[in-house]
Formats: sequence, C-alpha cells, structure tokens
Amino acid sequence: MKNSIIFRVIILGAIAIAGIIGMQAYWVLNTWNINEEEFNKKAGLALYRVACHLADMNGGSLPARNVVNQRTTNYYIVNIESEIDAEHLEYFLQKEFEELALFVDFEYAVYDCTTKEMVYGNYCSYTPDKIQEAKLGHLPKDDKFTYYFSVKFPTRSGYLFNKMQLSIILSSIMLLVVLFFSYSMFVILRQKRLSQLQKDFINNMTHEFKTPISTIKISADVFLNDKYVNENSRLLRYANIIREQNGRLNRQVEKVLQLARIEQGNFELKQEKVVLSPLLEKIIESTGVQVEKLGGHLSYDIDLEDVVIEGDRLHLTNILHNLLDNAAKYCKDKPTIHLQAWQESHQICISIKDEGIGIPKEHLNRIFNKFYRIPTGNVHKVKGFGLGLYYVKNICDAHGWLLNIESQEKEGTIVQISMPQGKAAWEKKIRQSIHQLQLYFRRMTTRVQTLK
Repeated sequence: MKNSIIFRVIILGAIAIAGIIGMQAYWVLNTWNINEEEFNKKAGLALYRVACHLADMNGGSLPARNVVNQRTTNYYIVNIESEIDAEHLEYFLQKEFEELALFVDFEYAVYDCTTKEMVYGNYCSYTPDKIQEAKLGHLPKDDKFTYYFSVKFPTRSGYLFNKMQLSIILSSIMLLVVLFFSYSMFVILRQKRLSQLQKDFINNMTHEFKTPISTIKISADVFLNDKYVNENSRLLRYANIIREQNGRLNRQVEKVLQLARIEQGNFELKQEKVVLSPLLEKIIESTGVQVEKLGGHLSYDIDLEDVVIEGDRLHLTNILHNLLDNAAKYCKDKPTIHLQAWQESHQICISIKDEGIGIPKEHLNRIFNKFYRIPTGNVHKVKGFGLGLYYVKNICDAHGWLLNIESQEKEGTIVQISMPQGKAAWEKKIRQSIHQLQLYFRRMTTRVQTLK
C-alpha cells in the first residue's frame, strides 16, 4: 500500500473517530442531563403531593413557598408547617413514587421538635435481594423549618446509570471500534515497513546481480569465440548453456528493475512510431524456434499491412515475448499457439490463443497481481516469480492499451491487447494522462519521504 494512501487513511480515520467520540460524549452527557432533570422533576412533584396529603389529613395548609427544598443531588427536605404522621408518610411516599414510575430506593426521617433531632423512619427498597452498599442513616437536619421531613435517594446515581444502559453499551462498542482501528493502523504500518524492507532488499539484490551477470556474459562470449571450444562439441554445448541461462537471468533482473521503476514513479516510455507487422514477424520467428524444440506449433495470421502505432518498441517486444512464453510453458503436452493481429474500427488488436492448461475462474481476477502464482501445491513444474503478467498489465496501462484475458481450465487461454487508434486514441490519451499523474504523485511522495 502506498504511503500517501496510508497517510490519508490515518488522517481521515482520526478525524472520523474524533468526530464520533465528540458526538458520543455529547450524546451521553445530554442523556445524563435529561435523565437527571426528569428525576428531579418527578421527585419534586411526588414529594409535593405527599406534603399535600399530609396537610389535608391535618386540616392545615402548605406554606406559600419553599415546600420542597433540594439540598443535594439526592437529598430533599419537605416543609409542611404541621405535625407529621410517620405511619402515613411512608405510605404516601411509596404511593406517589410508584404513580410517577420512580422506582428507586429511598430512606426518610422526620424532624422532632421536642428533641430537635431527626428521627429515622425506614429504608424502602424495590430490590431487597440486592445488598445496599450506600451509607444509610445520614439525613442532616435543617434549622430553617419547624415541621418537616427529609427524603434521601442513596441509589440515585445507579438508577440514572441503569436508564442509560443503551448509551453505555453503544459507547463501549465505539471504544472497541477505536481500539480495533488503532490496532489495524499499527498492523498496517508494521506491514508497510516490512514491505519497504523487502522492496529495498530486492532492488539492492537485483542491482548487485548486474555486475556478475555482465562478467559471466563476457566470459561466455570469450569461450564461444575460442577456436578450441568451437572444435569441442561438449565445451561448446556448455558454453551455449551458460550464455543462454545468463541471458535468462539478465532478463529476469531487468524485469524486476523495470517494475521497481514503475512503482517508484521513475518509469518513462520511449514513444516512437513502430511498424507492427515486421515486429510481430520477428517475434514469431524467434519464439517459433523455442516452440518447435518443445514439439509444438506456432501459427499466426497477421492482417495489418503497413499499420504504424505509437509506443515503446522495447516494452512492446517484451510483453509479447512474455505472453508467448507463457503460452508455451503452460501447455498440456506440446504447445499449440495461434497469434492473430488485425485492425478494427478505431483500434488494432493482437490476440494470442493457446490450448494449454487454462486458468481456473477463481484466479482470473488475481493473475495480474505482483508475485501472484496460481497455487499448485508443492509441485511447481513451471518456474517463475509471478512478475510476468504484472509487468504486461503495467506496460499496457502505461500505453493506454486495453488488456483482456479469457480462459477455461484445461481448455486454454486467449489474451488480447487492444490498441486504440483514431477517435479511440482520445480515450488512450486520457488513460495515459491518468497514468502520468499517478507517476507524478509517486515521484512527489518519494521526494517527500527522502526529505523526511
């Protein structure tokens, strides 16, 4: 994954999480305030009704003001200016609380004018099976009133928290999401570092290979030009094997280096006018020899006349060689390959068809991925790095060409490259412009990382 993408994911994710946390905190606090306000109103209304009942029993009236006084968040004093019947007080308290659906534990006390002390009444609980952890019995008196009773709600906070269970559950889920996102970012960054180390190692390794490869090539050429070696068939055979395998190794190293340039944004096409028919005939001639050595057959049908395209000759040659090599390697017994080239309205098409082992449908969408090879267990009859089709795809994208592949397992594969011409070339130029922008952003990202 690119550094710019990771950076954007982290920034956008952090902004999103900060917004979610802010909204969640606001929602939780607002819910708490609403529940608290509702509790205070219900408690005040219930206590006022109790005071009214007690005043009616005594045939008196309530004070004009300051009937229900909230001293703390969970402690109330009710002034009625008349004597209080403690036996009826508990009944009225439970009755009014239940009518207002205020099912919360409470305790009460009545002020004794004679002793000037608070006489503890009782603790009323709606959950008698649960152990009460709150401190009971501490109901302080008030010097402003003469006849009053007090009510305390020891479990008020727990009652409010119980009403916020949904908010608490959603907040816990959100916390888990934040933790998961943080862990995911840690894993992504760690994998990114490992991937960068792997990429740097491969690039350094392939560059280091260039010197011994060049030395081996020079040495093999010296052997092949020696008169004694040419007269000895055994030495000549081994010298040719050395040169051939050295060339194969050099092509693989060049492919890795080219892919590294593409990924780093240092890749540029050398556009030129290419006459397609002679190029295809030359490729068919060189590949046909290898196919014949395998006992197979390479046929072709080129109907292009003097068609000229704009493209990078070297990379076009490489991708066609690559596709033909794949068709030859992934055959059943003997390769049977047919290359066809023709011109349609606004585009030139090159098709390579084989009758090989084919590609399973579930792997078709992944064969252009870097280092991807179709799983074959522990048996690998065909060696490779899984870079061939990845290289072909990138070169086609860079040119603005369309690459299409159709395959059926055990029946063969058809690969077609479509090169837009004329009016369709505008679409090609758009694709090339997009690719150039991608390369530009890659270069800028690389420079920023270098400055850091």
